[in-house]
Amino acid sequence: MTQRFSLYEDLSIQENLNFVARVYGMRDRRRVIHAALERLGLAQRREQLAGTLSGGWKQRLALAACLLHNPQLLLLDEPTAGVDPKARRDFWDQIHTLAGEGLTVLVSTHYMDEAERCHRLAYLAYGRLLAQGTAEEIVRASRLHTWAVSGAALNSLAPQLRARPGVSTVVPFGTTLHVSGPDAGALEQAIAPERARDDLHWTPIEASLEDVFVKLMDDATDNYS
Repeated sequence: MTQRFSLYEDLSIQENLNFVARVYGMRDRRRVIHAALERLGLAQRREQLAGTLSGGWKQRLALAACLLHNPQLLLLDEPTAGVDPKARRDFWDQIHTLAGEGLTVLVSTHYMDEAERCHRLAYLAYGRLLAQGTAEEIVRASRLHTWAVSGAALNSLAPQLRARPGVSTVVPFGTTLHVSGPDAGALEQAIAPERARDDLHWTPIEASLEDVFVKLMDDATDNYS
């Protein structure tokens, strides 16, 4: 299932599924298509043109088309890019249901909250494998120490912290900054002057997958030449 919707926008949902089923040479197409429509919640929209669907509904249709022939392996290329949060959650509920039924699903995504939903992860950059394992294993193996800081003038604080030895990444998260480094002592020494300020609140936290991702990407070397 590709990131870009690749079915026919001038055909209805049912017509698209019928076309795909005929490409596979499937027998009993009507039964198979009806089951797919019901499973993905598309039955009431079966006559709607694919081109008039929202991003979330297009992804449901694309997923239904991929599942018609009962595959053992499903490859998803950034399946929720440009999809609203409710549609993303519904889509992932479907994926977990399929995985629970024994289907193997391989997903590429830039969303770390989606990566956390997966059983195992692999970080790739410039064609190289940077890390692999469960979410917990990857965070633990990074040996990244992180502090969250909130308070005033964080926009001006961030570049100052990035320039200090012991700080590897400074990443905004809402109204806080996550300040990370591989050496706990060096990191604490780097942030010590700012921890003495009354207008800032510092809290040690566990590094998140996104903290680890940013660190790995910062350390990766572009192989373009």
